[in-house]
Amino acid sequence: MTDDVRIPADLILVGGQWRVGGGQTFTPINPIDGSRLGILHGASPQDVADAAAAGLRTASDPAWRDLLPHQRAGHLYRIADAVEARADHLATLQTLNTGKTLTETRALVASAVGTFRYFGACAETFDEDLTAQRGPYLTMSVQEPIGVIGAINAWNSPVASDAQKIAPALAAGNAVVLKPAEWTPWVSLELGRIIVDSGLPAGLLSILPGKGSIVGAAIMADPAVGKVVFTGGTATGRRLAVQAAERLMPISLELGGKSPTIVFDDCDVDEAVAGVLFGIFSSSGQSCIAGSRLFVQRGLYASFLERLVAATKALRLGDGMSPDTQVGPLVHPKHRDTVAAFVDRAKADGGTIECGGRAPDDDRLAAGSFYEPTVITGLDNSSPVAREEIFGPVLIVMPFDDEDDLLTQANDSVYGLASGVWTRDFKKAWR
Repeated sequence: MTDDVRIPADLILVGGQWRVGGGQTFTPINPIDGSRLGILHGASPQDVADAAAAGLRTASDPAWRDLLPHQRAGHLYRIADAVEARADHLATLQTLNTGKTLTETRALVASAVGTFRYFGACAETFDEDLTAQRGPYLTMSVQEPIGVIGAINAWNSPVASDAQKIAPALAAGNAVVLKPAEWTPWVSLELGRIIVDSGLPAGLLSILPGKGSIVGAAIMADPAVGKVVFTGGTATGRRLAVQAAERLMPISLELGGKSPTIVFDDCDVDEAVAGVLFGIFSSSGQSCIAGSRLFVQRGLYASFLERLVAATKALRLGDGMSPDTQVGPLVHPKHRDTVAAFVDRAKADGGTIECGGRAPDDDRLAAGSFYEPTVITGLDNSSPVAREEIFGPVLIVMPFDDEDDLLTQANDSVYGLASGVWTRDFKKAWR
């Protein structure tokens, strides 16, 4: 499986220098077949301290500090070009490490390229302001870099999420200390190598894989880190927000989702079925914006459900390397067990499993972390599985009659992030 793809060496990036991590050893797996993808020594608290100190020194060095924004843009454009040149390799590496289909990982790499170019353009056009006069003098607002940005990422879309944190931080003149998820470190490390090789001043970027309880905690506590950006679970986000408050440090959080999709009886049914399938089963449901709650207008409910279940059963599970695969495995056997536990809970609460609800009965997929796309009915919006983020290929389908009640239910969630409406009536969709 990995013969044609070079797994990065057992090295982490600390202040622009590659070295063996001083932390715990772990073995990321290929969720397609359960095989090991090498052995990696994660970062230690000392690695984090060294990385943050190097980042602060480099960000304060006049060679970087005194670059004008449009000059920093040149670095971002070179990074974008370098990532684009290695797009196939990065996409294949991410498929091996996450199980996503190549179609999706290629799109994620393209997104990363676009992110670096976008923030390069932002730096090109960066403006400061003269503020309103309140006397016989001029005042101005000046934007200055924070220094070192701590970035903590989830495992579901590392290359795109990495770019979304690294690019704006560099554009603003900062250094970045990035912690990729323990399960999916390889693509982030390879991205780090590409960025360093593009000519970015050594010390501005560190890639520190490892456990959140060790590496993430060290990043949060390091006095050289001036801000943290985090993508991941809501419970972890709450804890980090408390720690940031104690330090009086800004923090940006992208957390969970339980996004509603609404299908009215005047929709284009073919388009709506395809849209619902993509919204929940792309990425095997491992997306914070997955459309995991589906509300269908009562008059269309039965026929739409029949179409939806038939289309779900027809989805092709398999190796993400195959162009025929539509749904890949979940990222890790432990996560598959978590998803399965949610489905068992739905059954215990009286839900009906219309399709899926188990690992596939296929010897070719037995060694991987596969779980069949699952459609559940018979529960209402108060059910725990309709309220908690499952982060897997599980869709809860509910009928609705009254539009006002529908909106109350759709908005009755502790989560946010996304929603979808399928109707031919533009005014209704806007309302």
